[in-house]
Amino acid sequence: MKIIIGNIKLTNLVSNQSKPLKGEILVPGDKSISHRALIIGSMAVGRTIINGILESEDIISTSNALKELGISIYKQDSDKWFIDGNGISGFKTPNKSLNLGNSGTGIRLLMGAISGSNIIATFIGDDSLSKRPMLRIIKPLELMGASILKQNSGKIPITLSGPKELVSIQYKSPVASAQIKSALLLAGLAANGISEIIEPIKSRDHTENMLNFFGAAISSSLNKEGNNTVKLKGQPYLKAQNFIVPSDPSSAAFPIVASLIIPGSKIKINDMMINPTRIGLIDTLKEMGAKISLSNHKTICGENTATIHAEYSKLKGVTVPASRTASMIDEYPILAIAASKAEGNTFMKGISELRLKESDRIKMISSGLNSSGIKTIETEDSLNIFGGNVKGGCKLKSNLDHRIAMSFLILGLVAKEPIVVQDCDTINSSFPNFKILMKKLGANISGANF
Repeated sequence: MKIIIGNIKLTNLVSNQSKPLKGEILVPGDKSISHRALIIGSMAVGRTIINGILESEDIISTSNALKELGISIYKQDSDKWFIDGNGISGFKTPNKSLNLGNSGTGIRLLMGAISGSNIIATFIGDDSLSKRPMLRIIKPLELMGASILKQNSGKIPITLSGPKELVSIQYKSPVASAQIKSALLLAGLAANGISEIIEPIKSRDHTENMLNFFGAAISSSLNKEGNNTVKLKGQPYLKAQNFIVPSDPSSAAFPIVASLIIPGSKIKINDMMINPTRIGLIDTLKEMGAKISLSNHKTICGENTATIHAEYSKLKGVTVPASRTASMIDEYPILAIAASKAEGNTFMKGISELRLKESDRIKMISSGLNSSGIKTIETEDSLNIFGGNVKGGCKLKSNLDHRIAMSFLILGLVAKEPIVVQDCDTINSSFPNFKILMKKLGANISGANF
């Protein structure tokens, strides 16, 4: 049974050297799919029922924004959400600003979704989200006919006005970004004609899978150079569905890596999504010598899942190619923890996108590992980590970055001295029962008072 605790406040946490991790768990629903299920369910006609939604702060922010846009969303029982969709262009002008909190996915996808409705909405968020770039979404939406009435140098607050009619475009994205692609696809639902998005390499394709599941005519293809082209026929009839959200591989990454680096550990994670665009970390860990295997394969609402088995392994450093970035963009912080315990050096290439996340993740990873006794070399778009003995004995700030916070708590489990991570409240944005599940496996993580 999934245990979701949405209101836990994890201000300061400390992790100490841990005994072997043992057991079987189910991590919460996938964050990317939860956002999309809420939004696409709102754009369908009829009542969509969703099971397994991630009840984290980011997802609640998206749900609340949709309610402000005139969508009826409510929950019954312990794990079932109901959405009464108003159709593709059925959003209404909200009475107040849409506060997306810390959610970069929520804000960018909603900008695309509401562009197909003739409404005006202002988007705001917390301090971390207010620093993140939005021009990469704004510019192509303007090409489709949306108007930006107000912006803060390409950052929020941003006021967006949807036109009476959107136009379909062919857009070549400068980066492989599922957020850019998804925002344009959600806008393209309301456009007349074929919208075509071309990206350098294939990014996560949950939006394509879900739109197909809800009845849209959508296709994708790869050329010889590896460019991915997605084509969507506008103005489809999206029919409400019963939808199940699979478990999040980005959340599962933390107990997986912990089990690989703590001697004697052996764990099992059930029903984890294994979409090919999301398992770059698994591929990389296997190259490093990780004992990871998959069983019980299933297909759930267009997404593949499996049970993951992971146990302690002697890891070796590898070079992670830039071509893998899109399939593991959120997992580099926890990969860095595995690399710190690997023999030799692990070289991560083409990762400049990490500097535009909730924090400058290259800088945060590098400085945190250095404070823990691990040598690193960083450039603008790469990071080299030299495995060794983790000394720990340090106090680290999360900089409001949930994945940085969780990653260094995992590192503390193999450090000689405790590692304290400050400002861990942000963990609730993606993995609200992180501490509970890790302690269930035997991890030595507790509150820190100072």
